Amino acid sequence: MHSEWAQFYWIDMVKLCESFLGKDQVLEKVVYFTASPLSPQKNSRQSAFLNANKLINGDRFEIVRGKYLEKHIVCPYCKNDITRPEEKKTDVNISIRMIADCVLDKTDTIALVSADSDLVPPLEFIQKQYPQKGIKVYFPPSNYSSDLKDNLLHHRSKPVLMNKNRLRFLNAIMPDVVEKDGKKYTIPEKWKLNSK
Repeated sequence: MHSEWAQFYWIDMVKLCESFLGKDQVLEKVVYFTASPLSPQKNSRQSAFLNANKLINGDRFEIVRGKYLEKHIVCPYCKNDITRPEEKKTDVNISIRMIADCVLDKTDTIALVSADSDLVPPLEFIQKQYPQKGIKVYFPPSNYSSDLKDNLLHHRSKPVLMNKNRLRFLNAIMPDVVEKDGKKYTIPEKWKLNSK
């Protein structure tokens, strides 16, 4: 994510998503799909963020985990073996959950925060099999997908560009220390520096 958005890493996800609701809409739950970073420092920061959100929002914030695997690639120029993390299962987990929530009639509108074009096929399935279900797609700051946009336009909708909603992010920043029921989570020091 672009550095200008780094100040919003420590954010209440339910509060942010609720700020996009229309009249008479109710947010039942935010389902957050992620994988634990391989770096211990990144993993620690992510855990603080997820735990703080869970503490504040309880059952209205659900975490679904994929995983990172180390992927080895050979540099085409220097021929060195390079290792980089690759997130696995997340797009499949999102697809299954969106479809399951429609099949089980747990939602009347799906709000997808992603710019991953791999999610076009499950959206097409929902649009065909469950045309009564609403679909809203929100592109995170610094992310965009022409394939997702085209899919929505085909169904007379359009994505929301979250980078045009900076005030909603500002209003959803959590306090530096989140405390409840004897538990306490503090904004990671690195993120605290970003927020200044």
